[in-house]
Amino acid sequence: MTMQNSVTEADRALKTKHRAMWAQGDYPSLAAEIIPRLGATLVEACGVRPGTRVLDVAAGSGNAAIPAALAGADVVASDLTPELFDAGRAAAEKQGARLTWQEADAEALPFGDAEFDTVLSCVGVMFAPHHQPAADELVRVCRPGGTIGLLNWTPQGFIGRMFAAMKPYAPPPPPGAQPPPLWGDEDHVRALLGDRVTDVRAERRTVRVDRFETPEAFRDYFKQRYGPTISVYKNIADDPERVAALDAALADLVRDTDQGTGPAGTALEWEYLLLTARRAS
Repeated sequence: MTMQNSVTEADRALKTKHRAMWAQGDYPSLAAEIIPRLGATLVEACGVRPGTRVLDVAAGSGNAAIPAALAGADVVASDLTPELFDAGRAAAEKQGARLTWQEADAEALPFGDAEFDTVLSCVGVMFAPHHQPAADELVRVCRPGGTIGLLNWTPQGFIGRMFAAMKPYAPPPPPGAQPPPLWGDEDHVRALLGDRVTDVRAERRTVRVDRFETPEAFRDYFKQRYGPTISVYKNIADDPERVAALDAALADLVRDTDQGTGPAGTALEWEYLLLTARRAS
């Protein structure tokens, strides 16, 4: 067996694992209930208009793709996990949005060079394991002068800290894989895109999450719905002491960052990086 075939098979196995991770739980309901406005925020920042050809990379159930379609754009929602599309189609139909759904790997997009006016991703492409190939694809499929828009959780924000809390309980990452929250670091994203883009605008913002009565309610919600959290718990399922330790770590994270002013009880501010750029001519 050649090294090329070995690498290809390893990558295929990794992508199969990622697809399965996001297919478990119920990410569509989480996105709709916890961060319903983030996609529209990104679409607005990208200046999406009627007739714009838009690609949403790692679209999930369409948190950004549907608002782009409602803005009049010609939208393709792509994701490695097509199991998420049924919920997206139902949401799009309910809102009167028309768009195309296509299975696609963010690191090897099945689209032509310069095919889209706007290429965006809302807390999606950050989960591709190899950051540089994913960034290369974002640039490749965007036309010169077109817009690349990214909204990603920051390393120091709540979700970045949640991933740090889960890391000791997760299996070792595969060779070459990078932590998702790095996509929320402006310097990292600038380095990934390099001189292939101009007019970079980056801003840290927060989204308020205030629907959980207690830290434990938050933890249990994510244990049931969020693929990465479910996978970490599966990794330690046969070790009750480690399960209890992770239970405590996640509840403590909420407790440590809770502003306590939410209508249900807790109130959290989740930080994200909103970055837009133009592909250089």
